[in-house]
Amino acid sequence: MVQTDSRHVGSAGSGCERQMTEPPLRPLVGLGPQLGAMSGPSSAGAGGLGAAKAGGGKHGAASAAAAAAAAAVAAGAGVGSVAGSGSAASSSVLSLPAAGLPGQPTELTALFECPVCFDYVLPPILQCQSGHLVCNPCRQKLSCCPTCRGPLSPSIRNLAMEKVASTLPFPCKYSSAGCLLSLHHSEKPDHEEVCEFRPYTCPCPGATCKWHGSLEAVMPHLMHAHKSITTLQGEDIVFLATDINLPGAVDWVMMQSCFSHHFMLVLEKQEKYEGHQQFFAVVLLIGTRKQAENFAYRLELNGNRRRLTWEATPRSIHDGVAAAIMNSDCLVFDTSIAHLFADSGNLGINVTISMC
Repeated sequence: MVQTDSRHVGSAGSGCERQMTEPPLRPLVGLGPQLGAMSGPSSAGAGGLGAAKAGGGKHGAASAAAAAAAAAVAAGAGVGSVAGSGSAASSSVLSLPAAGLPGQPTELTALFECPVCFDYVLPPILQCQSGHLVCNPCRQKLSCCPTCRGPLSPSIRNLAMEKVASTLPFPCKYSSAGCLLSLHHSEKPDHEEVCEFRPYTCPCPGATCKWHGSLEAVMPHLMHAHKSITTLQGEDIVFLATDINLPGAVDWVMMQSCFSHHFMLVLEKQEKYEGHQQFFAVVLLIGTRKQAENFAYRLELNGNRRRLTWEATPRSIHDGVAAAIMNSDCLVFDTSIAHLFADSGNLGINVTISMC
């Protein structure tokens, strides 16, 4: 039996539906003063650059566009340039400083705007035969130029525009959400992968929910769209997962509120390796990575004169459960261990949140 002491106890089935059709709610028997009944566990089911008509040849527009951008940079920085002729693949490139020039006009970065996704066209920069640019991710999905409807092949490299791009700081793609950083094009993709202003997705594991939005909107979304998730108050609770012997991939979810923050407790059962079912338990903070560094959590299985404990820093929901499971950065135990601590098919996990 799980020793509940004075902890708040919540019994949980799956808080996040892995299938859109979910079995009806079943009443659960709980322990202690606070009991949250949740749904039964569910098995797994599952603006661009328009070049002028100059230069005479079919690549003349590309040369004109590159030369225009080069002239603009050179005029603003006092750097001389030599105009080249012929195709963009052999266009002369600028001799510019390696660092971004101070006071760059936004008109220059606007020249690199993709006409499809409105993000920036970054090196390697390819153009159509008429000189129009489109970013590489969009280019892979297109069969013709979105500006002139001309062919995108053969690929023509615009070395002059790449040289100009190497001198410009580009705003983060989440600048409209509040990010103030501008970065060299080589640093931009890595930053955007971890940018705190990147939209948050629904943190429910295994769910088919496609919601995304701001951090402030995560909890209202969970309360409205995932009402079966129980929330317990306090830094020391018992997370009771019911029916752990169900076959297949199953997840159990519960929320814990303390220290003016919300934490998501997740227990998943899955076959990470074929034929070997394992349980993975982790705590996520409904917050940023920086906020998560202020907390620590402890998960403990206790019973039958045995104890299994895991302590770690909670993950931000930006990182998600999948990454923790893939790296085994969580409490991991197999079904035989689970049965040592389970009582009538129910498994209690003591959860303690503390501030660092």
